[in-house]
Amino acid sequence: MLTTDAFLTYAQWAGITTIAFGLIAVLGFLFKWGIRFRLVGATGFLLVLTAGLFALGIVPFTRTVIPGAVRFTTVFDSGATQAVIVVPPAITESELTATLKQAASDLYSYGRLGGQSNEMLTIRARTIIHPEPGLSQPLYLGQVKRSLVNREDEQMDIEIFQNNLAKLPKSAES
Repeated sequence: MLTTDAFLTYAQWAGITTIAFGLIAVLGFLFKWGIRFRLVGATGFLLVLTAGLFALGIVPFTRTVIPGAVRFTTVFDSGATQAVIVVPPAITESELTATLKQAASDLYSYGRLGGQSNEMLTIRARTIIHPEPGLSQPLYLGQVKRSLVNREDEQMDIEIFQNNLAKLPKSAES
């Protein structure tokens, strides 16, 4: 994964290239080259590219990793206060708790709609069980509610649905 230092290095080289293209564009206007307007376009593109690389270089890439969390897939996200993730049916209660914390961290965004101090992001975890051949049943195993405003929410409300967790296949519980 690229680091912020790498993006700053790329931005530096893109900046040098932008200045070089800008000087060539100025020369194109002085000597009335036919390519002068294309050089202005290339310089403008390089300027935007340099600004983007610089911005990626100053914004830190942080991703919290919660130990014990299993892989999940987001199947619904309203972009506001509701999201649903799918977890494998062979999940334990401790893995489910860690996965809900991981999902709360991963799905948090400053850009979510709402954002008022009393609104919460609710992420529900579900799986699919097959009680009999040819029948699939979605089963909600738990949910987490976290603040839409505070990035480091220490007051997350994690709720595990014990009755649904007991319905999982017996091999998942051991």
